[in-house]
Amino acid sequence: MKASRIETLALVLAAGCAASPAWPPAQFANAPAVQRVDDRRNVPVPPAERPLYLSFYNYNGVVQRPLTRAMELPPPQRALGVNALDEVPDSTWFTNRIGVRDLTLDELRTGPAQVGSPELHRPWTVHSTKPGAAELGLFITDARGVEFLLKFDLPGHPEEETAAQVIVGKLLWACGYHVTDDYVVMFAPGDLVLARDAVSEDVFGDQHPLGRAELDELLRDTPTNPGGRLRAMASRWLPGKLLGGIPSEGVRKDDPNDRIPHELRRDLRGAYPIVAWLDHVDMQEGNFVDSWVGDGAHHYVEHHMIDFGKALGVMNTTKLNQRPGFEYDIDFGAMGHWLGTLGIARRPWEGTSSPPWRGVGMFDVEHFDPSGWVPGTQAYLPLLIADRFDKFWGARILIRFSPAQIRAAVETGRLSDPRAVDYLTATLVARQRAAARYWFDRVNPLDHFAIASHDGGAELCFDDLTLVYRLDADPAPTRYHLSSYDRNGNAIGAAAAFRPTGAGGHACIGPLTLTTGGDRYTIFRVETTRPDVALATLVYVALDPRTRAPRVIGVFRL
Repeated sequence: MKASRIETLALVLAAGCAASPAWPPAQFANAPAVQRVDDRRNVPVPPAERPLYLSFYNYNGVVQRPLTRAMELPPPQRALGVNALDEVPDSTWFTNRIGVRDLTLDELRTGPAQVGSPELHRPWTVHSTKPGAAELGLFITDARGVEFLLKFDLPGHPEEETAAQVIVGKLLWACGYHVTDDYVVMFAPGDLVLARDAVSEDVFGDQHPLGRAELDELLRDTPTNPGGRLRAMASRWLPGKLLGGIPSEGVRKDDPNDRIPHELRRDLRGAYPIVAWLDHVDMQEGNFVDSWVGDGAHHYVEHHMIDFGKALGVMNTTKLNQRPGFEYDIDFGAMGHWLGTLGIARRPWEGTSSPPWRGVGMFDVEHFDPSGWVPGTQAYLPLLIADRFDKFWGARILIRFSPAQIRAAVETGRLSDPRAVDYLTATLVARQRAAARYWFDRVNPLDHFAIASHDGGAELCFDDLTLVYRLDADPAPTRYHLSSYDRNGNAIGAAAAFRPTGAGGHACIGPLTLTTGGDRYTIFRVETTRPDVALATLVYVALDPRTRAPRVIGVFRL
């Protein structure tokens, strides 16, 4: 099948899954699921750069757009950009990594690195300060000629932002997102050499030549490591022509590969449990960036998440504010609630505090609510309208990290206090399990469906993720109920109940009764019941035209 037809099929199947509640709610082609979207077709002319007017963006997202959306009465719509197995194919937005293949600890430590740290390639030539930024940033090239942006910790908050940027970037990369190539670096002021045309630019855009005295003054209050050397985060400048932020609603109209409205993308909506896990509150349009990349005559647009330095509770400590993660920056609903309760009701953030270890923000598990977490602004629409299926998808990704893999990512933050490494690792593991437990109780937590031969017939095998990851579920009362239907939704065979059969949460149930004739297209409804939980999934099976063996061709979660 041609790549363009594969992409079209993915969109049609996803749209079909979201279209109607009629039974059966979806139909799938008897074909392999799409694994890669063809969205790297040539874009010969670079799309226009999108400027971000932050004040207007926030006004539109907080005030105007919620009002207009309310008047539009948009019906709930399932995410697009998923394949027949309810997975997100690889694309310029997302690349499946952890869980799809084994990631070694060295891969977690390396992440998206392509050129390596500039720390071993000094001196660094300073070209300018970061334009329009209230916090210090320096554009440099190292001795190899590779371009980086240096960012620093705020006075009074040593190691916090630099560590958070690198740690969270490694974890998001492993999840599948495209991120910047970042390193924590140590250096002396003498390692910085001013370019002849070096300039300093203030928040108003005014420039003047940058001299040595001014540079030394800018660095004077920058936190140092315990050995007295300066510490920074070096972020390699993204290749290609930068096009500005990614709109949170609609598409980039001058990119012909951008076909799915962003608020309906599963990879963006499904980021909710992942960024909540990491407390990445700074999720807004300015912290995404498109780049027009390629070589020779072939170019396309690639999509990146950037700027994670305020994650892991760092926004709370640097802003001296306990509210991030619990309320929006401007939260009319919360204002009305606290006004109505006269401030007597206990706020969800009350009791939060920063651990005593250097480099750790206001980050804990005791106050973490997997469904109540909010980013800084409600202007980022994909997170606002994400449904339980999107969040289940994200939870399936984050639970795949082992404690050793999480620790490997934390160690890349180069925190000077081993207790800080221990604390962040333990807290991330605890929040990971809390998030997975919550969302696995809201969507049938069965995954990895496959057909296996058994006694001359066939069984349906799967992993019960709640049992696989031992999320406080007792396997003893767990039951799986299987019923079968033809493609028109007519019941066939008799319904049956099964107990977990395999060790560690893997189970096989059957024998399966398939419809007669043709490709024997059959829909199986698998319901998982536990005390206070009854959730179901539809699994679509048909004969492989080549081998004539039954195979799974679709998954639809109810």
